[in-house]
Amino acid sequence: MDMAEIQVIKQHLIDPEICIRCNTCEATCPVGAITHDSRNYVVDADKCNLCMACISPCPTGSIDNWRAMPKLRAYSIEEQLTWDALPEELSPEQLADLAPGADLQTAAPEPPAASLLSGTVEEAFSSARYGATVPPWSAAHAYTNLYGAKSAQKTITATVTGNVRVTEVGREYDTHHIVLDFGTTPFPVLEGQSIGIVPPGTDASGRPHHARQYSIASARNGERPGYNNLSLTIKRVLQDHDGNPVRGVGSNYMCDLKVGDKVEVIGPFGASFLMPNHPRSNIVMICTGTGSAPMRAMTEWRRRLRKAGKFDGGKLMLFFGARTQEELPYFGPLQKLPKDFIDINLAFSRTPGQPKRYVQDLMRERAADLAALLASPDTYFYVCGLKSMEEGVVLALREVAQQAGLHWETLAEGLKRNGRLHLETY
Repeated sequence: MDMAEIQVIKQHLIDPEICIRCNTCEATCPVGAITHDSRNYVVDADKCNLCMACISPCPTGSIDNWRAMPKLRAYSIEEQLTWDALPEELSPEQLADLAPGADLQTAAPEPPAASLLSGTVEEAFSSARYGATVPPWSAAHAYTNLYGAKSAQKTITATVTGNVRVTEVGREYDTHHIVLDFGTTPFPVLEGQSIGIVPPGTDASGRPHHARQYSIASARNGERPGYNNLSLTIKRVLQDHDGNPVRGVGSNYMCDLKVGDKVEVIGPFGASFLMPNHPRSNIVMICTGTGSAPMRAMTEWRRRLRKAGKFDGGKLMLFFGARTQEELPYFGPLQKLPKDFIDINLAFSRTPGQPKRYVQDLMRERAADLAALLASPDTYFYVCGLKSMEEGVVLALREVAQQAGLHWETLAEGLKRNGRLHLETY
């Protein structure tokens, strides 16, 4: 019998009960082994080399699941896409029946290519290589997974206390600022974390909707200071990435909520995309659209500290992109922030009669300031928005560093190791 027929592998699987479909794993995977459909994220056993790059960035732990399987009987992508829960682990007897004569010690995976870890071999540029999976050393402790599928309490009920449109009425880009109150039930969050919203009803297959993930847009002490509430920034989805009409289940449900409505929430999630808290730490925020949510949260917390006289220095720099000024969330409030508090740079890609400008273009224009910030160990970079922006932003950082005479790979290794460059795109 061919040894390939009886080889037992350690198959990497994603738990669909816990997964919040945040795309972190797929964005992080250096070999393209993770994919998804409208419901599940799955791992291709033929591509996965068990490099573990996706494990620590996962906000829920759903990615950290394994099954011993005969290599030729490994669960296919098609099978995994139908799952509502992980299959039970096979017993040694079941494995022996499936692969007679197999050594039931699972085969050790081949090590990932050196270039994916060290950058010593020439390869196509991959921005995901540089994203940190650890928080800044001075970040506050984050509570995670207090409510959810594997928690003692499956969901927590929040009450809608505000729902305001934050883009110009009459435009197709409909974005809302939604405030949720948790009453007397503890729900501690930090800037940079996210929550999951569970839409009511079932999908086309009759199964309950899975949770939709949204970044928190308010400071740690509440949208209103001292209240047990938080805010979200949600864009109504009416078409997919290819421009085809589609009515996003979670976004339309949330944007249509009225004050007093009840919402089922899970989470909070995220323990790395957190802001530094030590004095004189600098924050550079780079975002598009609703990727502004965590940036708004960080800015507001710094503003409150400054107002109370409790923060000693530190620069805030924002690069914020949208198609037009009218489609930029929070455009009005942004203009009211003091210039000595935050350095704001806005990029618009669809302004009539004007050339297209993206956040990476503005970053190159501010290269001298960014180079100084890159060189400082007290500066932390946060990138949030559409996946399409990520590579351009990291390439711009590399260009800024190289033009300033900084060795990019050495610098980038420190950015990743010390939690100084965070990438959260979708």
